Formats: sequence, C-alpha cells, structure tokens
Amino acid sequence: MDPHRVDFSSPLSIEALCELLNNSDDENESLSVSSVMNPGNIGPLEPEKKVTTSFQGDRSSKEIWSVSEVPDGSEFDDSLDPRKQPKYEMHFKQRVGSEDLFMGLSRKNPSTACCEDLVVKIHLPNTRASDMSLDITRKFLDLRTPKYKLGLHLPHPVNEKTGKAQYKVDTETLEVTLTMVRDLDFVNFS
Repeated sequence: MDPHRVDFSSPLSIEALCELLNNSDDENESLSVSSVMNPGNIGPLEPEKKVTTSFQGDRSSKEIWSVSEVPDGSEFDDSLDPRKQPKYEMHFKQRVGSEDLFMGLSRKNPSTACCEDLVVKIHLPNTRASDMSLDITRKFLDLRTPKYKLGLHLPHPVNEKTGKAQYKVDTETLEVTLTMVRDLDFVNFS
C-alpha cells in the first residue's frame, strides 16, 4: 500500500477535502455528512451568476439571431413533412486525361483529395422531371417532388453556379454533378 495515497471512500474524508478546498472559517458553510455531495461542492463557494446571452449585431434590429448563427440548410428542415426521403449515392469524380493515365505527368492519385467533382445520384421511382424542384447552395442540396423530399448537407462546399443535373428516365435517377470548391485545390490541381 502506498503511504502517500489518500483514501476518499468515506464521507468524512470527502467532507474534509471540501473544507480544505473551500478555506471556509465559518461553521455554517461546512457540509454535513448527510448532505448530498457532488463535484460542484469542491472549491470556493461563489454567489450565483445570472446567465446572459449576447447578440452580436445591430441592437436596433428586431432579429433574435444573425445570419451567421444559422447553419446552412436549416431553412429546408421540416420534420412534419410526410414525404419520403429517396435513396441516394454520392461519388467523387476526377477529370483525368491521357497524360494522367499513361504518362503520370500530373500529381493526381485515386484519393478524394484529387477529385474535382461531386456526383449525387438520387433514385426517384415514378417521378417526372417536370415535377422536380432542385435548389443547390454552397453546402446544401434540396430536392422536392410530390412524393419525395431530400435535404442533403454536402461534404465539401460546391460552386452552385457551375453544376449540372440530368434525369435518366430508364433508371429513374437524377444525376447532379457539382464542382467542389476547397481551400487547397491550387495544390492538388496546379
């Protein structure tokens, strides 16, 4: 048994530790053995502080939060919507030329860090292309049809202006190809 080891298995030893840490000279502030002890009892006693929230923005505005505090895509969240979520797949895609395949002149490798595009394949059975509503922002894809609703947070920011979507009637699949925008793309693609 280690002589320097202190045993805190009894309530009296925990009470003694609390008194030592509180540095309390007043007998009324000490804890009784029968009181409920928790980690908040250790340390000096502080008066209760009021919790205040700060709003970073224009005080004259009647808004309760700023746009930066709202996560991307939260405006599309609707838990009461009865429409089903369709099955989907996400794939990363590289733009590869013959110099990449046969000569290895570029620094591309099979990792997703060297991919330029994100392809989202959404299976929509019994759906016409005219019934689809597709909205893409920098980090969120929102697809709505009369039967299905998909709100998808994207793994990387995308350029919402350069994407393309194609509906394949034979497989009933919508393929959305989006160009990814990442901070270190100049290292991978230069």
